[in-house]
Amino acid sequence: MSFSIPKNVPSFTSPNREFEDVEGAVGGLFGANRDLPLYKDKPYYQRSGRNQRKRKMYRRKRYLGGLIAVLVLFYWFGYFSGTGTSILPIKKKTQDTVNWEDRREKVKEAFVLSWNAYEKHAWGNDQFFPVAKAGRQMIPKGMGWIIVDALDTMMIMNLTKPLEKAQHWVEHSLTFEQDSEVNTFETTIRMLGGLLSAHYLSQDLKLVPVKKAAEDMYLNKATDLADRLLGAYDSPSGVPFASVNLKSREGVPSHADGGASSTAEAATLQLEMKYLSKLIGETIYWKKAEKDGLVPIFVYADTGKFRGNEIRLGSRGDSYYEYLIKQYLQTKNQEPIYLDMYNAAISGVKKHLIAKSHPSHLTFIAELPNGIGGDLSPKMDHLVCFMPGLLALGATEGLTVEEARKAEKGVKWGIRQEEDLKLARELMRTCYEIYNVTATGLAPEIAWFNLKHGKSDDGEFLEEDPKKDIIVKPRDAHNLQRPETVESLFVMWRITGDEIYREWGWKIFEAFLEHTAVGEDAKDGFTSLDNVNEIPPKQRDNMESFWLAETLKYLYLLFSPNDILPLDEVVFNTEAHPFPKFEMGRLFETGWKRLPRDKDGGIIKEGPKEEEKKPENQKKEKDGK
Repeated sequence: MSFSIPKNVPSFTSPNREFEDVEGAVGGLFGANRDLPLYKDKPYYQRSGRNQRKRKMYRRKRYLGGLIAVLVLFYWFGYFSGTGTSILPIKKKTQDTVNWEDRREKVKEAFVLSWNAYEKHAWGNDQFFPVAKAGRQMIPKGMGWIIVDALDTMMIMNLTKPLEKAQHWVEHSLTFEQDSEVNTFETTIRMLGGLLSAHYLSQDLKLVPVKKAAEDMYLNKATDLADRLLGAYDSPSGVPFASVNLKSREGVPSHADGGASSTAEAATLQLEMKYLSKLIGETIYWKKAEKDGLVPIFVYADTGKFRGNEIRLGSRGDSYYEYLIKQYLQTKNQEPIYLDMYNAAISGVKKHLIAKSHPSHLTFIAELPNGIGGDLSPKMDHLVCFMPGLLALGATEGLTVEEARKAEKGVKWGIRQEEDLKLARELMRTCYEIYNVTATGLAPEIAWFNLKHGKSDDGEFLEEDPKKDIIVKPRDAHNLQRPETVESLFVMWRITGDEIYREWGWKIFEAFLEHTAVGEDAKDGFTSLDNVNEIPPKQRDNMESFWLAETLKYLYLLFSPNDILPLDEVVFNTEAHPFPKFEMGRLFETGWKRLPRDKDGGIIKEGPKEEEKKPENQKKEKDGK
């Protein structure tokens, strides 16, 4: 199996290598007059002959300056317009050109500060508490939760020294032979996903040098873990249990929610298992992971039936919808059943969940606590902010908008795609405003929207004021360093090329720097917050692994060249771990079919087939002719 290698990947042979590693990369984020260190793409500065060169440079600049002034005057009066008569003024820039490379390096520095603090105070632990400077394991010997989740981020950021130590820990200290229960979903997306993406980036893209003896280490660890997770699928319905015992390999029903698995957890395991099947040529992982429209958020593993009617795209429901389109893209559009299900789901979202707020007419995705037909709840989790990026991805399949509109093969561009892209832009604006209206500039965990109509008596829309649209309740005001908004900003930038999404991402990053840093100059890392509307905000003392695996990774990619992990070549799992797209081949196939639906999405019940009719009925029909 071969994969296309992106044109622009980090270099591990640069003479400036010492500046990208941990010891040399910190110190430029906080305080005035601190320059970033020299990175691999910046020139060296030499001191010899400095004054002499300065004099020569001054003369050269003076000459060039005069020449440029003359050319500008000519251009101003239209000599280069093609007609010689134009006197239109040159557009003045309102601000200096942004150096996105510098901004990208600042994100890397924030990662390094976070990693240094974790390594110093909680190395090998699954959880890290930056304020207390302590760590804790989730199971007796640990899962490598933070380390494994951050492997591919370090590869993408070209951080070899911390990566080398992390790789050594995974190879020699990480073991799954533990008599402990783990969450099937979280372990799959973070641990299995992290190991598989590390294998992809190190072996297929060759981003990092790996010792010969450890070439298959990530894949071997991933296979061992996947074999243990398969026990979660051994339920009467085939729907995976919420948890699994790593040692006994037995699935365990949820200890909450009446024993039901959440829909997101049960239906967000396929990308990882399918990629592993493709890598090692074993169909078992593929088949186990396969065994609409809008669906409730809980499903019983023993019966396969949904529990309750509640529908939402936030917690418990979100990534079910995400993996529909991503499964279609992962196998290079060879499983159209998932595209059909995705389109049906998005149609349901548009019909039943899209609402507008007052007075700014912000578009948001509401919830249906009692299912379709019930009252709409104007509540939107921050988790829902993955949707703008997903809608754009579904519309263009990873191409830019210009490429998708002109594509002769593959993408079918039409009214639906234009509508989805428009909705993506509207939702992206709303997700940004959820940050923009708070005191800290950081989003709460949950936002509520004012549902009063936004029109005056004469039908005109009232003046915009998003602070009146968005309500943050005290119990929902915490910030967990979540990635969904910056994930969508990254995808929207790549697909539309609109630089506003980069600017919004930078503003969000600056808010993280200002309010979540722990210790002087963030020497102890970054943490979650209790209330985004308090200044200074109370720090919650927890650094989630997705701060390293997703939030900082997506910010780094947002400010990076577009040919690093291009969206038409890779698919990111729901924990931001990149996998390559691949051909299914002869070994693999979609192991199920969807029942036929009517135009409203209802299942069409078919009558008995002719061969199934009873003999006496056949005789009556014959006699009646």
